[in-house]
Amino acid sequence: MKNLSTDLLRAFLTVVKEKSFSAAGKRLGRSQPAISLQINRLEDLVGVQLMVRRSRSFSLTEEGEVLLDYAQRILKLNDEAILRLRKPDVTGKVRLGIPHEFAISYLPEFLSGFSDTYPGVELEVISELSHTLLGRQSRGELDLVIAIHRDPGYETSSDGWGEKLAWVTGSAARKPLDQRIPLVVAPHGCVYRYRILKALDEKTIPWRIVYTGTSYGGICAAVTAGLGVTVLASNTVPPELESHPSTSRLPALEDAMVDLHYDRGQPDPAVSMLADYIKRVSRQTLR
Repeated sequence: MKNLSTDLLRAFLTVVKEKSFSAAGKRLGRSQPAISLQINRLEDLVGVQLMVRRSRSFSLTEEGEVLLDYAQRILKLNDEAILRLRKPDVTGKVRLGIPHEFAISYLPEFLSGFSDTYPGVELEVISELSHTLLGRQSRGELDLVIAIHRDPGYETSSDGWGEKLAWVTGSAARKPLDQRIPLVVAPHGCVYRYRILKALDEKTIPWRIVYTGTSYGGICAAVTAGLGVTVLASNTVPPELESHPSTSRLPALEDAMVDLHYDRGQPDPAVSMLADYIKRVSRQTLR
C-alpha cells in the first residue's frame, strides 16, 4: 500500500485554495515549477489525473474533487497532532488584536483547541479597526495583531491570506438601488468603508451613508433591518444576511489582504505559538 505524502497533499490543497500555481508557490515558499512538480508526483502516486490544466487556469477532475476532501481531513489531523506535541509547556500572556468582525466570526476557529494545547498561555483579546490595532501595537500595547489592509496590492507575509469581499443586504432590504445607494458603514479608517466608496466612485455610482456603526453587530443589525447595503468578508457574512454578486450597481471588489503582525525577529514563544496556530487554522478552514 502506498502512503500519501503530506507535503504533496499540502501543495495540492494550497494550489486549489489559491487558484494558482504561482500563488501557491509564494505561499509555501517554493517556485512555481517546484509546485507543478509536486502535483505531478502526487498524480503519479495516486495513479489518476487530478487537474485539467489550461494556460492560465485549471479545474479539478472528479478524482481531484475526491482527493481534495481527503487532503483537507488528513492535513487537519496532521497539523492538530503537531500542535499538541510541539512545546505544550509554553507559558506567558499574549495581547491579541483582532478586527471586530473577525472577533465574532473567526475567533472561535482560531482559539478552538489552542487553550487546551497551551493551557499556560493567557490571552487578552482587543477588538478594534485594523488601523487602530496597528497603532496600538506600534506603541507596545499589543503583541500580535490580525489586520486587514486597505491597499489590495499589499504584499502579505507568509502568514497572510486574501479575503473575498461581498456586497451584503438583509432579507428585509428595500430596493432603492436605482437612485443613490444607501450604505451601512463603519467610521473613517475602516478598510471596508474605503473599499465601498472607492468602488462606487470609480464607477460614478451615486451613494449616501444612512448608518454609521462602530461595531460589527450594529452594522449587521442595520443591514438586517433593511436600512442599506454594506460590504463584508465573504467568510464573515452571518446567516441572516445575503451576499450578492457584483452587478452594474454593485461593482466588483478586490480581495482584502489580511496579515499577522508580530515581532518575527525575536518572538516571544507564546506569541509565536499563537501566530503559528492562527496561520495553520486559516490555511485549513478559512480560505
